[in-house]
Amino acid sequence: MPGGVIGKSLNFGYPGNVSRSVDAIIANRIVNLAGGVSINFGDPVILNADNTFSKFAATGTLAKFAGVAVREVKQNTVYASNATGSYAPGDPCDVLERGSVTVVCSVGTPTAGGAVYIRTTLNGAIPLGVVGGYEAAADSTNSILITNMKWTTGKIDSNLVAEVTILGRNNP
Repeated sequence: MPGGVIGKSLNFGYPGNVSRSVDAIIANRIVNLAGGVSINFGDPVILNADNTFSKFAATGTLAKFAGVAVREVKQNTVYASNATGSYAPGDPCDVLERGSVTVVCSVGTPTAGGAVYIRTTLNGAIPLGVVGGYEAAADSTNSILITNMKWTTGKIDSNLVAEVTILGRNNP
């Protein structure tokens, strides 16, 4: 059978999978109970002053950015076809502080070594943009540049999963 019938490329995995473990630094802290917000695998995470993690939201800043929630040990406990898996408030949460991980790029097309942005404000002109979502294109004051993160290969699969590399720890 000719190779052309097999397909051109495989998917890159699921959001939150550590993709190159040789340089990975992963920290574990409790998910903040305030607000009752879960952190999905692959979500950007902030470090709070009380030594807990929270999902990156509209109040997120570069100074608070801690890393990406990874599915290092915890497994999905809801087995619906659209479930992504998450850490609930009060759960211990694994966060990649340095290394490479797969995430969903909701806006733009990644380029190898390109800038990574996280949306902080909705913009009606960009319907795919979600607060706390990774993007490959800047949107004025509606997104922030994560200076220590780059798109690794510039490739994106049909599920919008791409690989990012956190070059250095942003928070202890």
